[in-house]
Order: sequence, then C-alpha cells, then structure tokens
Amino acid sequence: MSLAAEPAGLPAGGSASEVAPISAVKTRVVSARYRRPFQISSGVSTELISLVVEVHTADGAVGIGETSPMTAYTGETLSGVTAAIEEHLAPALIGRDPLDRAGAHVVMDAVLRGQSVAKSGLDIALYDLAGRLSGWPVHAILGGSVRDRVQTTWVVGLGTLDEMAAEAAEYADRGFRHLKVKGGHDPAKDLELIRAVRAAIPADAELCLDANEGYDATTALPYLAKMSAAGLTLLEQPLPRWDLAGLVRLRDRLDVRLMVDESMHSLHDALEIARRGAADVLNIKILKVGGLHRALQIANVAEAAGLAVKVGSMPELGVATLAAVHLAAAVPGATVAADLVGPLMVDQDPLAPTVFADCDGWIDVPNRPGLGHDV
Repeated sequence: MSLAAEPAGLPAGGSASEVAPISAVKTRVVSARYRRPFQISSGVSTELISLVVEVHTADGAVGIGETSPMTAYTGETLSGVTAAIEEHLAPALIGRDPLDRAGAHVVMDAVLRGQSVAKSGLDIALYDLAGRLSGWPVHAILGGSVRDRVQTTWVVGLGTLDEMAAEAAEYADRGFRHLKVKGGHDPAKDLELIRAVRAAIPADAELCLDANEGYDATTALPYLAKMSAAGLTLLEQPLPRWDLAGLVRLRDRLDVRLMVDESMHSLHDALEIARRGAADVLNIKILKVGGLHRALQIANVAEAAGLAVKVGSMPELGVATLAAVHLAAAVPGATVAADLVGPLMVDQDPLAPTVFADCDGWIDVPNRPGLGHDV
C-alpha cells in the first residue's frame, strides 16, 4: 500500500532540513519456511513471516525496514501490525523530515500507544534511509562501531533430548561457541538436556537455557542449581515476565548469570529491572522495543547500571537481522553473543540471501551505506 503526501497538509514539526520530506510508506509481506519447525514453550512455527516497510521521500530516496510480529511471543498479529502502520503511523509521518528519527517516535507514540513491533519496521526503514542519504553505515549513525565482527548464538528449538544435543553439536562443529537451547516445560527434563548438550559440545562453548517464562521459582530452584553445576553459563527468563521479585531471589541464589527477555519491553522496564537488581543481562530485541532508537536508549540504561547486553532476535529475516548487527557493533556493553540466526533458520532468505551465508558463529559488520542490503 502507498500513502501519498498532501502538499498543503504538512504537520507541525515537518521537514526542517534540506532533505525532501517523507512522501509515502509502502508495506509488503514476505515469508520463508523454517528448515526445521521452530518450537518454544509458547508454540511452534513452520514459517517465518515478516512485513517489509519502505519509507519514500519526495525526491525518490527509499529506506527499507522489516518487522515480524511472532504473535505467540509479542501478542501482535501480522494484520494488526499492517493496519497500525498503514492506518495510523504512516499518515502521521507523511510530510515529516526523514532524518528526525527521535521526532518520529514522539509522533508515533502520540497517535498510537504500544505497537512496538509496528513502530520498529518504520524505525529501521528510517535508519536505513538516513544511511543511504548520508553515505554512512547505520552503526556510524548509532555512534560508531566498537567491533568489526559480531559473535552470534545458535538457537536450538524444542525437540527430543537426542535431537537437541545433536543440533547443538552440529553447530558447535561449524564454529559457534555460544549455544542456546530452549526449555521451560519441565525443569527436571531441562536438567537432563543441559547435561546432554554440555557433554556434546566443546568445554569452551557457552551454554544458555531459555525457559521462556516456563518455571516457577519454588519448583525450579533446586534444578537450576544443578544445571549451573552441570555447566550452564547463562539462564534466560526462567520466570513469568511480571515476577521481578522472583528473578531477584533466583539471582541471589544461583551461580549463573541471569538474563531477562520477556520482562524487558521498554525503556521503563529496563530502568525497573536495573533498579531492583533482577538481572545480569538485558536481551534487547529491536522489534520488541520499538526499533533502533529505543534499543540504543535501553542499551544506555544497561551501561549506566553495569548490566551486559545481548542483542536478540524474534527471529526475523535479513533486513531486521542486519539492523541487529549494526546495534551489536555500536553498543560497547553488547558482550554476550547476539541472536542473529533468523536467516540461517529458513530454506532461503528472500531479503538478504547472501549476507549470512556460511556463518561460522561470527558476522562481519557491513560498512556500506544504510543497513548494507540490496533489497
């Protein structure tokens, strides 16, 4: 869909630079089948579906973003995200300065509360556009790159114990030195899983368990202590998102780093988690928090609080994954291996089919203008 600008109706705070204003926003759905069905505690997916978002200026420049709702995780649907963009957010941005990304978030928040997944698609497109207009890669716009390569995790979805251990071993052999396994249904079975995976991967490989809110603190605590002793090095979101008090208790009792994901959807969540000491690591997912602008703000809170950062994934296809690569390159505290494997989990990425080919656990940071894709 295309939303054309009305020349006489520029909103207050429109284009203040010599750059042509935003004239249209277009969306289209793309999809790719997972090589293996991707299952977490809240459901299983056979297909990765994303929404491509194009932001056009009056002189023909285009920035391209991507967003993916993953409904079981975010609560936002593809049709809802599309409607939010086309009916509310895009009309509010038409006629505005495309370089005023902070102002764009003020306007989007004013016309529509929440809907972070929808806002992230526009935000990523605005960053890509700014890079193309300036000739700079997005990481330079974010403040500069502190690393030339970004380490990435391989994420193992739910399956049988043997299947999951074999998959972890396969990707460890390919060079991945940070493996994350999904769990959350039964802490006793997850303890067996950790022991099996740890025995199957190199001793120097980091091992993370993502419980996706599946445990309660009382039942899980003795098993989690045994997982730590068995070689678990990072524990992600073991308790429901609202149970920050329980996360504090677990953090005090476990000898393993604790990471939050579902508990951390906004700048305000990050501040409260830091204030209460509920985590060691914040998992910042660009689509979950509303885009690169908000993600960088949250990373700054983490730095001020002495918390490490993982740049996460929903997962998504190549354009949004590239946005995550630029963020991970620009954030000094992003010291935990990122989750950037969406394009590797599908049969063929229709957006950036070659960028992540033959990944061995590290991704080179693009230095081309914008995000560095050819969509």
